[in-house]
Amino acid sequence: MTAPVRIPFPVVDEVSRHCLQEEEPETVHIEVHLPGPLDERRLRKAFTEALHRHPRILMREAPGSWFRRRYEWELTADPDTEVVTFTPAGPRALQNARTRALAEAPPLSLSPPIRLEVVELARAAGGRAAGAVPPAHGGPPCSSEAENLGEKPGAWGRVGDGGPPCSSEAESLGEAPRNAGLRNPPPPAPTPSTPEGTVLLLTINHTALDGPACLRVLATAAELYGGRDNAPAAPPTRAARTPHEIPDLPANWSPPARVAPGTPDPSPGNGMLVAELPLPHRPKGSPYTVNDQLMVTTALTIAHWNREHGTRPRPLRITMPVDDRPRDTTMPIGNGTRLVEVPFLPAELDVSDMSALLRRTAERTRALKSLPRPQLGHGATLLTTPWAPVGVRAALTRGLRRAAAPWTSTTLLSNIGRIPYPLDFGEEAGRAHAVWFSAPARMPRGLTVTTASTAGRLHLALRWSRSLLSHGDGARLRDLFEHHLHTTEVTP
Repeated sequence: MTAPVRIPFPVVDEVSRHCLQEEEPETVHIEVHLPGPLDERRLRKAFTEALHRHPRILMREAPGSWFRRRYEWELTADPDTEVVTFTPAGPRALQNARTRALAEAPPLSLSPPIRLEVVELARAAGGRAAGAVPPAHGGPPCSSEAENLGEKPGAWGRVGDGGPPCSSEAESLGEAPRNAGLRNPPPPAPTPSTPEGTVLLLTINHTALDGPACLRVLATAAELYGGRDNAPAAPPTRAARTPHEIPDLPANWSPPARVAPGTPDPSPGNGMLVAELPLPHRPKGSPYTVNDQLMVTTALTIAHWNREHGTRPRPLRITMPVDDRPRDTTMPIGNGTRLVEVPFLPAELDVSDMSALLRRTAERTRALKSLPRPQLGHGATLLTTPWAPVGVRAALTRGLRRAAAPWTSTTLLSNIGRIPYPLDFGEEAGRAHAVWFSAPARMPRGLTVTTASTAGRLHLALRWSRSLLSHGDGARLRDLFEHHLHTTEVTP
């Protein structure tokens, strides 16, 4: 019998493996909403075939002792376990699936380290679908869908069960209604998509894989299932970068600002809130992108939150993943993004000259994307060289991570951008009308912001460590984000 092929862990995988914690699993969650139903047998067959067409995803951690020099992935010919499961419709079916996505990482010991849960949406009492977006406070339907994930059922945990509208849920927690105190509230969102249908909820062990790689596999499965072309759209064209475009960046010797603590929850783990918002308007020919608008929005949101909580202004540093991989079937499967940090000085966050702030941010993001840099920096590359057994290097890596915690960036903004694939599952199931991603939110950051756009809408996921924030805090951050996103819609 031929021995399985083994591949040493790349840098990102090894650092993540060194620092695993049971309290806050390193999972990425992808949530795809389809208008129609899926056939269980056909989907299992299509997804299994998609795994074989991207064989690098069929891997598990090879067993070994603490004194081995490297962790290794062992490639397998077939999945070790059933990847696709179907969850029947129920008032809390989608909420419970999201909870599992945040709390239960697929094991690295089984191939592949992902899980696809299919949740059927059905109308609940009062004519609303379980897991659907609830109506707003006496006006147009609410643009956000709050989930009190992993926490005891309460006011914010009643989404989709026929409970009260959004403003009642907020007020029952003693909070101000949506957009209270905002001088320039954003316009109400239009009616969300029809709630009936199916949700595909993909849970990924981030030690092995990232979201874009698994979305590529899901697009292949959609094409095999529905028989329709799911080739990626052509990427947007960008102006060529030249050396004189690189601006001066603020020094990063001092520790950056932290997200101010809200009302922490005593239970460990992550909480999450998802929202559907209008895409921000950007004048034609603008020197900045929607990604730059989202970067500025994130910085203004955290600065606003910290001011509300009496924190002294400090420079912000926002980590931004950059993914240069092709999106077609040749896309390398694994953890393929590299991380850069975008700095903001307190004085630069001047909303009175939004055009200048957006231009400056665009210059920085372009410059940082153009600089050659290892995925996690040169220090991580050095730590993962096999100069000592993995047990020794794991202890050293965890110690250095704790020591460097004050210099960790303020937060992470992962903007997937426009979903490049139609994710069209055929005539009956239809084409995806909403796609959410969320990234792990371990301390010391304690908060991650993930965005994607589908069908002309922005899909936002806020994910936080419950040792830092509660769900009421997440709802406030959502409102601040929506407000500041609206302020970036400047006119020439």
